[in-house]
Amino acid sequence: MEYKITLSTEEIVRGLKHYRRIAKQDVLRSPETPNPEVFRRHAEARREVYAKLAEIAELHGPEEVVGQALNLYQTLPFVTGTAEDAYPEIKGKENALENFFLMIGLDPKVRREARKARKPVE
Repeated sequence: MEYKITLSTEEIVRGLKHYRRIAKQDVLRSPETPNPEVFRRHAEARREVYAKLAEIAELHGPEEVVGQALNLYQTLPFVTGTAEDAYPEIKGKENALENFFLMIGLDPKVRREARKARKPVE
């Protein structure tokens, strides 16, 4: 599938590095939050996704990183509506991917289709 990407590889990588720094700051400030362990795990999951996407972008370019991000998004279990402190890793990955889709200006229809493909958590 082809996606209309207006950002260059360098812009994508720069944006992902910015998001990764924010997640790192969240990891560092997790002890100050009401639920430090959940907050830390959520932030670490986001950092992991941003690092992986940046690596894909650098190696394969914008089209491939978007395709891989959509595939990863579709494979995540659907956890919306669960307790706030449940599934922090899944929610962190979901949040990171949604931030990425917003950053690149992905057509909301494409994201909705990918979201519909997700299965509920078991």
